[in-house]
Amino acid sequence: MSEARHYDAILSPVITEKATLASEHNQVIFRVPLDATKPQVKAAVEKLFKVKVKAVNTLRQQGKLKVFKGVKGKQVDFKKAIVTLEEGHSIDVTTGL
Repeated sequence: MSEARHYDAILSPVITEKATLASEHNQVIFRVPLDATKPQVKAAVEKLFKVKVKAVNTLRQQGKLKVFKGVKGKQVDFKKAIVTLEEGHSIDVTTGL
């Protein structure tokens, strides 16, 4: 996998209350492209952050239908990856790459 593809495999970290609670259990949550696979996400995280990944779980979130001032719209679909790190490894998502 090329170096540029590693940057394409991870879009952004998810900073929510639930993601912060997951960080206590050596887990980090990232938004990834819809076509990203678990091995691609694992390789990208290990290469970019120089950590050892234990497991990767993914989930696909369907976009919600919303009505705003009588106009119907749909939010975009997205995919999240929950990355579990080996003991002793950590990622500080607030500092960036």
